[in-house]
Amino acid sequence: MSHIKVLIVEDDPDWIKAMTAFLNKEKDILVVGAATGSEEAVLLAQTLSFDVVLMDIQLTESGHDGIYTAIEMIEIHPAKIIILTSLNDDHVITQAFTAGAVNYIDKTRFMDLPHAIRSAYHHPTAMEALLKEFTRLKREEQLKGLTAAEREVYDLIEEGYTQSQIEKKLHKAESTLKNQVNKMLKKLGVKSSKEAVELVKRKGLFQRRDKG
Repeated sequence: MSHIKVLIVEDDPDWIKAMTAFLNKEKDILVVGAATGSEEAVLLAQTLSFDVVLMDIQLTESGHDGIYTAIEMIEIHPAKIIILTSLNDDHVITQAFTAGAVNYIDKTRFMDLPHAIRSAYHHPTAMEALLKEFTRLKREEQLKGLTAAEREVYDLIEEGYTQSQIEKKLHKAESTLKNQVNKMLKKLGVKSSKEAVELVKRKGLFQRRDKG
């Protein structure tokens, strides 16, 4: 029997140990790895094969960086994200779904995890299709204030092009490109190109436009 491969991202090592033992008792589920922080999780996304991620929404005491980590991981390795939370906060949960999560489970309801994992793996839901379209629309809303030229520059920045590479690709002078970038940053309310891309990602707007 093939297993549903699960990756756990949780900053409590004891919880990881307990949930690994609990889930591995299921005949069709196998925990293949665990991370206690964002950097480790992103590294595992680059090196491990997995199907479902159990993601703690609050990896640190100071913020909900599980959401941003989920976005980064999905970009690297398409997988179903189930958010683990002890927070009764509709806004945070909405952020998680916008970021691409397919379900969320209160940590006190850990007995529901095997069913949630199977459901996420076997049954792509209408909610997923709705969320995909929602993230596309929200991304367009976030960037609609940019001109066509600014948007073209933004897309290249998002794809990892350097300033000199963008100048060559778009045949723009350095001064012209800097002027467009500065206007773009001002419209998005950020101070750097990297911050602009991260702003859009943090809002769950990570889906790139389809290139026609």
